[in-house]
Amino acid sequence: MATPTVHTLTKDDGAADLSGVTKMGIGVSWDTTGGGSGGLLGMARRARGTDLDAIAVLMSGSDPVRLAGLDSLDPLQNGAVIHSGDNQTGRGSGDDELIEVSFDKVPPNVTSIVFVCAAYKRGSDLRKAANVSVKVYDSSDGTTAQVADIWPSMLGTGNAIAVAKAVRSGSMWTLEVINQRGTVRQGDQDALLRFAVGR
Repeated sequence: MATPTVHTLTKDDGAADLSGVTKMGIGVSWDTTGGGSGGLLGMARRARGTDLDAIAVLMSGSDPVRLAGLDSLDPLQNGAVIHSGDNQTGRGSGDDELIEVSFDKVPPNVTSIVFVCAAYKRGSDLRKAANVSVKVYDSSDGTTAQVADIWPSMLGTGNAIAVAKAVRSGSMWTLEVINQRGTVRQGDQDALLRFAVGR
């Protein structure tokens, strides 16, 4: 079987058609960094790691109704949206956190899903994470293949990135790149939800 071509998705591409995709994964990875500090301080920061969070906010119209991520790993309790769990360091190879969406299990009142990467917990810092990467997977046939990636912008300020949004259109779904930075009050779930609603 040929290896699928991996496309880099940007905002300029518009909505990507997900026809034929029944199960999609959004994987987020990052590397530890000294945050610009050298010497022993930089070594200590790299050893401690950096805690980012991949989060999916399920929307019904303009209302957030469920959240996948943090300590909520199966918010619909039917396997429709599954989070792999909290990686608090960014160490290791591959995806640090993964969100999988089985579109045929998503109830009809969920009209979109916003994917966010944030330094959400108190004391975490997006500036101390290097090479933040987002990969898009198609797992429809029982095997997982990367089909696209999204490169979050390093410009802007704030501790959160609205990465992309899956949008329902009848029985079909599309994926739109957002790639916008913003600030979320750390540890404040309402602030996180408001950030997602604004995208």
